Parts: sequence; structure tokens; C-alpha cells
Amino acid sequence: MSKQERAARTRNALVHSAAELFERHSYVKASLDEISAGAGVSRGALHFHFPNKAAVADAVETAAARALHRAAGDAGSVHVNALQALVDLSHALAQLLHSEVVVRAGFRLSCDAELRTDVSLRRQWQRCVQRLVAQAARENALAAGVAQERLVAIVMATTTGLEVLNRDDRNWLSHYTLTGFWQLLLPTVAAQRALGDLDPSGTGSSYDAVPETAQPFAPSRNARPH
Repeated sequence: MSKQERAARTRNALVHSAAELFERHSYVKASLDEISAGAGVSRGALHFHFPNKAAVADAVETAAARALHRAAGDAGSVHVNALQALVDLSHALAQLLHSEVVVRAGFRLSCDAELRTDVSLRRQWQRCVQRLVAQAARENALAAGVAQERLVAIVMATTTGLEVLNRDDRNWLSHYTLTGFWQLLLPTVAAQRALGDLDPSGTGSSYDAVPETAQPFAPSRNARPH
């Protein structure tokens, strides 16, 4: 293994260790000693990569943002219909929040009053939603009278609210919950000509890791709006 590869492995281990601690204890309570110990390196090795804890937090949020942007690119690259891409992206985000501690920590850091970094995962998510809603409007896929800003607000309030609830009960952000949300919302916001082509349960194949237990909406997984 080269020196550069060892350095990259150490940095990634530090980011992952920090993410676990930020998610579990918050930014303020996580210490640099705990972060370095969790990565199996010395405090000096940590400072070789990061000058302070804020820089570590910035690296966690940046890594989370990269994961989100990859998911957004995957969702948008295979669909002509931007509304379906938005549905799929919400399911992909749920899967990331269940499987990736860095993404969970990134969202938690983005609303931490004690920290201000150059990256905010909530703002990054909002931009993804805004872009897809604007594209849906250009495609004439939105129902008449549906305001883009109101649709963005509804999607943001629901998804970020579920993310917060999911911290204490992972079942809140299940595939069923998101499917139920879209079953309720799509008939209201989608144009009739587009509605029959939309699948509220998502069209991706990577959502199996998200819990399927019954949720407040408890819809049928394969049901489509009419």
C-alpha cells in the first residue's frame, strides 16, 4: 500500500469515527481524543489531516453531500419524468439514512446550533428537490395551480421531519411510510396525463435495505395512485 493510500484510509477512518460520534453524542460532546481512538490512530495523526474538530465536521458533511449528489445523479439519469425522479430520490435518501452513518451525521450536523460549516446537507437536499420540481414544471407534469415553492416546502417538511423522527425510531423512515406519503401527495400535485406513469413506491432496486414494517400510512407497497 502506498503512502497516499494509507493516508486516504486513515482520513476515511477518522471521518467515519467522527460521524458515529457526532450522530451518537452530538458535535459538542464528541471529543478529538474519542474520534482518533475510534479510528485507531493517534491524536497527532488526526491533526495531520484536520486542524480542529470543525474541520472534521466539515469533512463529514462533505462526504454526506457527495453521497446525496450521487443518489440524485442516479435518480435523474434514468428518468424523463422529473416527478418520478423525485420520488425515487426520496426513497434513495431513506436508504442512505438507514445504511450510512456519515449521511445521518451530516443531516444532524446541518441543524446543530453550535456549528456552522460551508456545507449544509439540508440545503443540499433542498436544492435537489427544487431542481427536480422546477424540471417537472418545465415538463408540464404538475397539476394546474400547483406552486413550485409550496410543493418544495411540503416535500422538505415531510422528508426532513421523517429524518428527525427516524433518529429515535428507524421505522419512521420506512419504504412504506414514504410510499404512503407519495400516494397521498401525487394525485394532488401531478398532472392527470403524468399520474398514471408515476410509481409512489419508487422504481429503484436499492430500497430493500429500508425497513418494510407497518407505518402510520401503512399503504400497499405496489399500489399506484389513480
